[in-house]
Amino acid sequence: MTVVEDRRSRRTRGALRDALVSLVLERGYAAVTVEDIVAAADVGRATFYTHFRDKEALYDHVVSSVLEELEERLAEVLAPEDAGFTGQPVAEVFRHASERPDAYRMILRGEGDGRGLRAFEDAWSATAHETFTARVKANAVRPRVDLQVLARAWVGEQMAVLLWWLDAPEPRPATDQVVETLVELSRRGRFWATGFDPDSR
Repeated sequence: MTVVEDRRSRRTRGALRDALVSLVLERGYAAVTVEDIVAAADVGRATFYTHFRDKEALYDHVVSSVLEELEERLAEVLAPEDAGFTGQPVAEVFRHASERPDAYRMILRGEGDGRGLRAFEDAWSATAHETFTARVKANAVRPRVDLQVLARAWVGEQMAVLLWWLDAPEPRPATDQVVETLVELSRRGRFWATGFDPDSR
């Protein structure tokens, strides 16, 4: 494939991705057809099938592209094992979501029978579990909660807040403010967050 062909192919795939996401948010995944997608992307039906087997393959491509981009960005900001909760990974997720808000909305709302949501949750939970495990070992502490449970709970919390933030009307809370709240919640817990004095338990 020549450079020109490769560039054209990337543009076509990008147009198809954007068309799918826009249509799904407008109509719902089940109501969108390949015909709708090619019309919105302004490409031929044959061109679509050159790149993707069906609508499901295009959807999976959107999800995998978001995950790959996020994994690359998180790899650059994940703190050393003994750094504690810096908030940098959470901030990076929010920054990435602000750059691709519609794709995140589609995934986090569970469109596509929740397939993308589950993939996102599994990948993010695996990263969180690896990070928590490394931090526990580096600091020679004993977890009070199973780290698998902790990772899933933490990720579920981030995903719920992220979708709320994306759907919030403008002007929505600043990213730094939301991230700071989530970091404090991670450090201090829900008991503290709801106003109770830890010594009163």
